[in-house]
Amino acid sequence: MTITSMYKKILVAVDVSSEAHQVMQQARGLAKCFDATLQLIHVIEPVALNSPYELTPDLPIEMQHVQVERAKAFLAKLAMDFDLPDIRQEVRLGSTKRNILETAETEKIDVIVMGTHGRHGIGLLLGSTATSVLHGTPCDVYTVRIK
Repeated sequence: MTITSMYKKILVAVDVSSEAHQVMQQARGLAKCFDATLQLIHVIEPVALNSPYELTPDLPIEMQHVQVERAKAFLAKLAMDFDLPDIRQEVRLGSTKRNILETAETEKIDVIVMGTHGRHGIGLLLGSTATSVLHGTPCDVYTVRIK
């Protein structure tokens, strides 16, 4: 395998924040280096309703639909910001780790690009999405340190 054929399919996992631009910039650079295709994914984790622990506020079920529509609009704008109007974009519901890993496997992704935050203390003990994806992935993971 030559270096230019190393990565042909890149999955870009983003949240819906300005930090997604940093991740997308790195992913687009990789895609250019390897002449690879990009695919965007955002996963919406379900909000626990009527939680006895009161860790999360109750949200109306309609909010899920609103979140999906906002995420789709965000991904479309992100694609346009990087002049990639034809990039495949997907919004999924459920476990972020599971959905990213399932997509990587079913789409035969060569590398997942995602952001990571420097975590310390309790955040480090609990882990992060990037760490959980890294430990279960069928492919390489390229993490972008969010500034």
